[in-house]
Amino acid sequence: MRTLKFKFYQHKRNKFLKRSINAAGIIYNHCIALHKRYYRMWGKHLNCAKLQSHIAKLRKRTSFWQSVGSQAIQDICQRIEKAYQLFFKHNKKGARPPGFKKVKKYKSFTLKQAGYKFLGGNKVKIGSRVYQFWKSREIEGTVKTLTIKRTPLGELFMVVVVDDGMHPQIKFTTGQIAGFDFGLRTFLTCSDGTTIESPQFFKQSLNAIKKASRHHSQKLKGSSNRERARKNLVRSHENIANRRTDWFWKLAHNLTNRFDVLCFETLNLKGMKRLWGMLVSDLALRDFLDILEWVVKKKGKQIVYIDQWYPSSKTCSCCGHVLEKLDLSVREWRCPSCQVVNGRDENASKIIQTVGASMVGLGNVSRSETAIAV
Repeated sequence: MRTLKFKFYQHKRNKFLKRSINAAGIIYNHCIALHKRYYRMWGKHLNCAKLQSHIAKLRKRTSFWQSVGSQAIQDICQRIEKAYQLFFKHNKKGARPPGFKKVKKYKSFTLKQAGYKFLGGNKVKIGSRVYQFWKSREIEGTVKTLTIKRTPLGELFMVVVVDDGMHPQIKFTTGQIAGFDFGLRTFLTCSDGTTIESPQFFKQSLNAIKKASRHHSQKLKGSSNRERARKNLVRSHENIANRRTDWFWKLAHNLTNRFDVLCFETLNLKGMKRLWGMLVSDLALRDFLDILEWVVKKKGKQIVYIDQWYPSSKTCSCCGHVLEKLDLSVREWRCPSCQVVNGRDENASKIIQTVGASMVGLGNVSRSETAIAV
């Protein structure tokens, strides 16, 4: 499966897509209200099939709802059903049920088998109208779903999920394996001794964000000046997100070109955010790993995650001695067994490499050796 994203050309007919997104938001909130009312009356969860049947009847009576395709409405009901199932499964862990959303901030609707048709060139027919999009790449494969998304700036994008039928096998080209330790001071520390510093894009643009946010808060609510200031603030955040994403893609391709097996440690990022807040969010390790997993799958490489409770920082990479306790403030420590001085991050990356190599069946990797696949 591949996901392709295309931007629609600015045109006055795009208002019909925006109306459909608003209608989808109203339908979503109506479905949430029906769930809550049904539970109050009967003490049971509303079945997805019953909800779809009820919404289909209401759709025939309401002309505004008819601007949303029937399959888009089915997708809304299915997403709400999935959200409730996750809530029932993880409610003891603090998960919350799906709630109401502001219609103006509602983002998208999804069409599956019907409701759209790709015409020649860069044209697509959605409903009864034809729209043009910026065709940056060819759409190869079978189209599974088509999603219309609206950004906070009011721009429209088309997200297409296609099945290209490609199933790459794990193949080794460089014969190299590496372990990576995520840190707050350095983004990644590699087991080969190199470090990757994070540009910290949000921190770089913090003054501009503060200025744009201050201008937005000073404008009168409901005025055109406030809307203009809001868009300026959104552009600043989108600029940070786009720069960070571009850096992630380049870094992912660089690492997969150098190594065949990449080993990482599973981290509790939510807990880290509670401790260090904005710094962890600015580094955005989870977003990078999502991109890396996609590149790894495309190139036929392999990514390995070791358990988060494995004592990678407290284990000596030279002799294997494990310390009983190691504070976060200690950046270097001397092994009481072999007297080797270990840097905290460098030592952890080497242990992650060793454990990752054993998990994929490449054997143990010592400090100076590299696993080579035959």
